Amino acid sequence: MSGLVVVLMTLVGGMSTMFGPLLGAFIIVLLEDRLGDIGGGLAKLTGIGWFNSLGESVTIVTGVIFIACVLAFRRGIVGEIFARIQPLQG
Repeated sequence: MSGLVVVLMTLVGGMSTMFGPLLGAFIIVLLEDRLGDIGGGLAKLTGIGWFNSLGESVTIVTGVIFIACVLAFRRGIVGEIFARIQPLQG
């Protein structure tokens, strides 16, 4: 596994907790394994044939998810969840 993928897993999940990188790793590995199936399902659902080739574009899709997570979740997914729960706890 390349160093970039490990950094991506950490940033997607969040660096402030131990659970964050584990969640990021789960998301990235699941995405790499199932992207072809997801594309096939989207092609059937929408009728857009391009989705069938989605499994060949794992790097591009992973990059888009990385950009979305960095822009939307500054602390990672788990870090954002904890930041929103913490004020509610008092």
